This record gives sequence, structure tokens and C-alpha cells, in this order.
Amino acid sequence: MTVAASPASNPATAPAATRTRVAIAGATGYAGQELVRILARHPAVTLTAAMSSGATSAPRPLPALNRIWEGTVTPLDVDQLVASADVVFLALPEAASAELAPKLLERGVRVIDLSGAFRIRAEADRQKWYPATAALPGGTVYGMTEGHQASIKDARLVSNPGCYPTAALLALEPLAKAGLLEGSVVVDAKSGLSGAGKAATDRTHFSENHGSVAAYGIFSHRHVAEIEQELDMPVTFVPHLVPLDRGILETIYASLKPGVTAAQVTEALQSAHAGAPFVRLTGSDLPEIKHVAHTNFCDIGWKVDEARRRVVLVSVIDNLVKGAAGSAVQNLNVLLGLDERTGLL
Repeated sequence: MTVAASPASNPATAPAATRTRVAIAGATGYAGQELVRILARHPAVTLTAAMSSGATSAPRPLPALNRIWEGTVTPLDVDQLVASADVVFLALPEAASAELAPKLLERGVRVIDLSGAFRIRAEADRQKWYPATAALPGGTVYGMTEGHQASIKDARLVSNPGCYPTAALLALEPLAKAGLLEGSVVVDAKSGLSGAGKAATDRTHFSENHGSVAAYGIFSHRHVAEIEQELDMPVTFVPHLVPLDRGILETIYASLKPGVTAAQVTEALQSAHAGAPFVRLTGSDLPEIKHVAHTNFCDIGWKVDEARRRVVLVSVIDNLVKGAAGSAVQNLNVLLGLDERTGLL
């Protein structure tokens, strides 16, 4: 039941003079390095600068990207970002993005932000979860590419969705918009350790995580606000850390309205994602993390119990690609009027 996309139509490598100039702030983190890996080989852009998250950081190479990108990560320099790029990717902590993005926008640079700083539209909720963001700059768009291409195309600031919300919303939004759900939703999510970021903590220490699974952030994880904002319905969200380096698997439980059939669930998902190049619908063949690792795909499977009015969906992504860098480049492609698949397939 996989959604088939037409053959990729990536443009041939454009002459250097016509390529869009892009830069990255926060290139040494996990998502930042994925951005470097993708953008260095993107046929329509030139990666002009890759900077660390601080102005006092020492220049450093990225050995894992040797022969993919031969540059050096340099200290954060706002003036250099403005001078060298048409579009800047921010792979920074929320507070740093909240400070830097408006400065870039004021100077005419378009921004794709991978943090959560600009995702929440309601001021009260934003102040609760992202207090460093006083207001959303004009031209800010929530950047779930699927279904939002028209608004993303003209955005000044694209606020990339979170990794957990990406997997949840691609599975749930089609059913919610079709009016098939009632009551609350439960999202049981498992994430590899890279989702916790690069800074070492007791929770991410090898001896703590190896051979174990741990729930965290119950009723206190900021991604629940993002999921509820987009679904407009209550969600119980329980994330877990599992001993993998990358990947997210979400098992999602929801109640169906009386009379809703399995065929209607299938139709809603197929209709919503028809032609979506990075969403693969697997039906009753439930997907696994290994199916999407190191790709920009989201695979979604589901089963329906009509008698008890229940649906269970399983949604999997690579948290560093579809959950971060890959979807950011997908949004870049929309900004530039390119095929969404450019540089990603």
C-alpha cells in the first residue's frame, strides 16, 4: 500500500554563479553535521559557511565528512553569515535561535530554524515552553512540509517541526482532518540517544542506557504542545530513550467515531499523502526503524479494530534526517521552487 512517487527529478548540478548560498550555525551538533553532509552534495546550493554555536569556539574540521566537505567549522559570526548566505540554517539551542534569527531576518536573510523557538503560535504556551521567544517574527511559518508547501514557499522564517511531532502528525493529521477521531490520543514514542542532543548527561551515559529503556518527560515534554497545536485535540505523549544511536518509533493509540471503518482510515491516509515523496504508507505491514535509518522517509503502518472503534498506528523516522536536517532541506527545496527530493534522494 506504499505511496509511489514519480522518478526523482533532481536538477543537474547548477553552475556555481547561479547556486543559492547557504550557511549553517550550529554545525557541530548531530543535526548540524547531517545538514553539512546533505548540503555539501546538494546540486542547487553552495555551502559557504559552517559555524559552531559560539563566537569563541576554536575552528575545527569534521573528520566524518572528509571528502564530502573539505571546509572547517568556524566560530559563530553574524556578520559573516549575512555576508555569505541567502539562507541560513540554525541548528542551535532554542535560546540562541530566538536571539539570532531576528537579527538575520532584519538584514534580509531567510532562516530555517531547527530548534523549537518559533514553533508555538499561542503566546501563553510559547512563554511556558520557549520563554526566550518573546514574539514570532513576521513571515514565520510552521515547517511541516507535507501539506504546507504554499505557505513555506513565501516564508521568511521556516520553523522546522520537532522530531517526535513529525512522526506523530504525519500519522494523525490525516485522520483528525477527516473527522474520524474522537476523545484523546496516546503517543508512545521511542527515540535513539542522538535525539537527546550531543551534550553528555547521566541519562545518555553508555552504562546507564545500554540494555535499558527509560520513560521521561511525562506531562512535561515540550513537544506535546506542538502536537496538540497542530491536531487541535488532547494528546498524552510519553517519550522513551532506547539504546540506539538514531531513529524514532511511535505507537499511536486513538479512538474512532461510531461507524468509522478501516477503509475510511486507509482512504484518509492515502488521500492526504498522495504524491508525498517522503511518506510511505505500509498498511498492515508495520514499519521498523531500520527501514528508514539514514533516510528522509516517514513510514506509517496501521491496524483498525472496527468493533471496538480503535486504531493503532506505527510511525517511524530517522530523528536526525526526517526529524531534523532532512526535513529542513526539504523545506529549503520548497523555498527555492525545487523538487522536494533534490539533494535527498
